Amino acid sequence: MIGERTAANLIALAFLVLFAAFLVAPLGVLGAQALHVGPGEAPLANFARYLAAPGLLRALVNTGGLALAVTAAVLPLAFLMAYALERTNLKLKGLLAALSSAPLLVPSLLPALALVYLFGAKGLLTPVFGGKTIYGAQGVFLADAVAFFPHAVVLLRTALSAADGRLYEQAEILGAGTWRTFWRVTLPGARHGLVAAAVVVFSLVIADVGAPKVVGGDFDVLALEIYKQVLGQQNFPLGAVASLFILAPSLIAVVIERAAARRQAALVSSKSQPYRPRPDLKRDLAIGAGAFSLAALIVGVIAVCQLAAVVRLWPYDLSFSLQHYDFDQFDGGGWSAVTNSIVLGLSVAGIGVALAFLGAYVSERTPASAPLRLALSSLALLPAGVPGLALGLSYALAFNDPANPLHVIYGTFGILIVVTVIHFYAVPHLSSVSALKALDREFEPAGAVLGRSRFVVLARVLAPLSAPALVEIAAYLFVNAMTTVSAVVFLYPPDVKLASVAVLNMDDAGDIAPAAAMGMMIFYVNLAARLIAVGVGAVLRGPRA
Repeated sequence: MIGERTAANLIALAFLVLFAAFLVAPLGVLGAQALHVGPGEAPLANFARYLAAPGLLRALVNTGGLALAVTAAVLPLAFLMAYALERTNLKLKGLLAALSSAPLLVPSLLPALALVYLFGAKGLLTPVFGGKTIYGAQGVFLADAVAFFPHAVVLLRTALSAADGRLYEQAEILGAGTWRTFWRVTLPGARHGLVAAAVVVFSLVIADVGAPKVVGGDFDVLALEIYKQVLGQQNFPLGAVASLFILAPSLIAVVIERAAARRQAALVSSKSQPYRPRPDLKRDLAIGAGAFSLAALIVGVIAVCQLAAVVRLWPYDLSFSLQHYDFDQFDGGGWSAVTNSIVLGLSVAGIGVALAFLGAYVSERTPASAPLRLALSSLALLPAGVPGLALGLSYALAFNDPANPLHVIYGTFGILIVVTVIHFYAVPHLSSVSALKALDREFEPAGAVLGRSRFVVLARVLAPLSAPALVEIAAYLFVNAMTTVSAVVFLYPPDVKLASVAVLNMDDAGDIAPAAAMGMMIFYVNLAARLIAVGVGAVLRGPRA
């Protein structure tokens, strides 16, 4: 019988082989494709060809400018929302948090569809603005700002909730005013959250294909160029080059975020006291007004899509009708697209939770060799810096090759499960690490005394104690599997449609109302999943003292 150290090493090696096969190797193929040139051409000919094309170069510049603009606009607004939820005594915080997080439950192109209904060629509010439409840079900017706003809020809430109350007490004793305390204590304490939020929003914007496709007009961006080069022109080398231009800044941004995280960790003390906001009616009224106004705008965007989905003909005939929910009469996959997405979500949730928890355990609490644990931890975070579009294209290039031993998964439902698990693996891994660090390390020695291996302790003790966190991870994976477009748009088999891709295809075909209806179905499925997760989590945590 093998020892625990050997078993841990073998499991760690198995994880490294999985990452090598389903992450490192496909990305290597992507890079090789970008360097693939004809006889007599320079190795970087594809890059030179890309940069020499005015349209492609313009897309590169547009993408960088758009990502910076959306990040700059979203951060202060998200900080306001997070501050309202964590640093005030507002009533109805639960409602505010739920409303502000609504875009997390829909594909990123749904806010863009709402903007079309409001400010498109036949938009309800277009006449108010003199007939000017939303198409172009301004439309993509607004759609992405709405879609990725809640991602920043989640990260900033975490940063603001971890404040040391002693610092505020000392600031008050020293006579520091509200603004001085904010600039000298609050902002420095939330530095990592701000960096992380900026990184996430920036990375999401440069990889988003939905909003540019729906409201971009002639405003080209890299993600849309990849989509056109691969699906429209079958030009894989230039598609690979554009993917690398998306991949590089994302990886750099993640490295910056990790460096900020390590630096922030040094500021946390075991003697820290939780911060409790003092009563301040003026503060709460001012911040609450801004926060609830933002939440109302977000809900309004979702509501527009729901309204458009249940009226006969927007904006001319607003009588009630469910005709747009008859998905089987539209191109996009019909109702089977919804059931396929649910199956994908459940599969990704189950497999992802098991892999992330076991991987986190091996890297954090086993006697596996230090180099193996370090390699596992590093590779587990790598997907955070890989945009879905780049990952999806790398899979299409790598697994479509008959010489690849894993070619058998290409064109099957399995490849959709694999790419989605890998794409969203980093967050479940970090969440599992946090859950395990909260548990006493004496469980394993106690199990050894009773003749139980650490893996038996993992299954029978640590996993049940971590059940609430595992439920949250499962909900996270399910929701993202339901909403992802970029990671699967190059991979789904002809006979397997997905709801998120169906929204894109319906919009392509001009069926905007059915696309909105499909988007709302995704919303309601994800809302049900979140409510189930909240209920199960509450049961697992038990009654509060």
